[in-house]
Amino acid sequence: MSAKEAISELIKALGKENVLSEREDLITYSYDATAVVPHQEPDVVVMPTKTEDVVEVVKIANRYKMPIYPRGSGTNLSGGAIPVKKGIVLSTQKMNKILELDTDNLVATVQPGVIIQDLNDEATKHGLMYPPDPGTVTTATMGGSVSECSGGLRGLKYGVTKHYIMGMELVLASGEVIKWGGKTVKNVSGYDLTALFTGAEGTLGIITKLLVKLIPAPETRKSLLAVFDDLDKAGNAISDIIRHKVIPATLEIMDKVTIGTVENFTHAGLPIDAEAVLLIEVDGYKEVVEREAPIVEKVCRDNGAVDIRVAQTDEERDLIWFARRNALPSLAQVKPALVLEDATVPRSKIPNVIKEIRKIAEKYNLMIGTYGHAGDGNLHPTIVIDPRDEDEVQRMHQAVDEIFHAAIALEGTLSGEHGIGIGKVRYLPLEFGEAGVDTIRRIKEALDPNYILNPGKMVIREE
Repeated sequence: MSAKEAISELIKALGKENVLSEREDLITYSYDATAVVPHQEPDVVVMPTKTEDVVEVVKIANRYKMPIYPRGSGTNLSGGAIPVKKGIVLSTQKMNKILELDTDNLVATVQPGVIIQDLNDEATKHGLMYPPDPGTVTTATMGGSVSECSGGLRGLKYGVTKHYIMGMELVLASGEVIKWGGKTVKNVSGYDLTALFTGAEGTLGIITKLLVKLIPAPETRKSLLAVFDDLDKAGNAISDIIRHKVIPATLEIMDKVTIGTVENFTHAGLPIDAEAVLLIEVDGYKEVVEREAPIVEKVCRDNGAVDIRVAQTDEERDLIWFARRNALPSLAQVKPALVLEDATVPRSKIPNVIKEIRKIAEKYNLMIGTYGHAGDGNLHPTIVIDPRDEDEVQRMHQAVDEIFHAAIALEGTLSGEHGIGIGKVRYLPLEFGEAGVDTIRRIKEALDPNYILNPGKMVIREE
């Protein structure tokens, strides 16, 4: 049985308009936003519009022994959507309907291809919001962000994607459909499969519907930028803000390298001579914000901030967050490729890990800009490289290796929000030990014994 025969069956099941097999299309779906990882063209791309379509794709894939790679917008940074063994890329972009917005129970039911910002735009009409806020919020899909368990800028106060997933419908590797969870606030029936499939990177099942929690949108917010001439002072301020019982909606950090690059790109007025800046936002009821914002400002001053800029207008606030959200594209101006990691440590260890990253950058003669979600310890050391320079690529790999080891040594984790994907699989024993990795493998093989779903990600099949 050939791929050509499988494509013919897929066309018959889904319609020609929902099956792509031209070379130009296959190239488009051969990579995601991850740099310097192997790209591989799939045999075919399918675009189901409903659950029944996904079931048919899985059945055909099983008959022809073709792997399936679920894909949202391809904005992920772990290589999770790359079809490493050819096969079928299953794009959810046509499954993009908000099926229900239940304001009485504060939940929404969506298909996996819904863009996160589109859900929030609809929720805003009812005074509600869906809090997870990844950097690609205007393009990332719900299914992709749930599969990677995205975090984002609001993670400190509001948590990450897994805290907002109440239920889901999935197609298993067998082609069977299961539904888990529901609208009830309390639900302890059976194992928590909703939690298991959240962050599973499409390796255990294909999400076809999601039930997500919404919350009331904050009444008001206030943003400020605190400038520090010393990393330790910035790190102390991060912990001290929390110690004063203030949980900002957002508490971000940018190091000196990132500040200079962002200012060159955005002209947002950042202090290029600073060692670090903290970008902070408090939100909630007006009375709460008016009480908490001065506390944050005082804590920053007490911890050695040399300057504090409080946004007085929406325009000034937007400029602060425009600068932060442009950290990645700013660094992308320097060289053709970026290698963006998300090593995460306890927030008290932020200065330690940034210093380690600086030493690693000097050791391997690399430019590394470090920024990220300081309040929850989730940093993004971003290495700018020219992938045509083989020596620089080799030095990059050595640097990444040391960054992961540094994070684990500081009681951290390999990934705060980007996922394991292709590149971090070999580091899993460092965090979990061999027994932990074997447990992951046994779960995979219980649900997908033939490794048909997103093979090569999260766990490698033992030959």
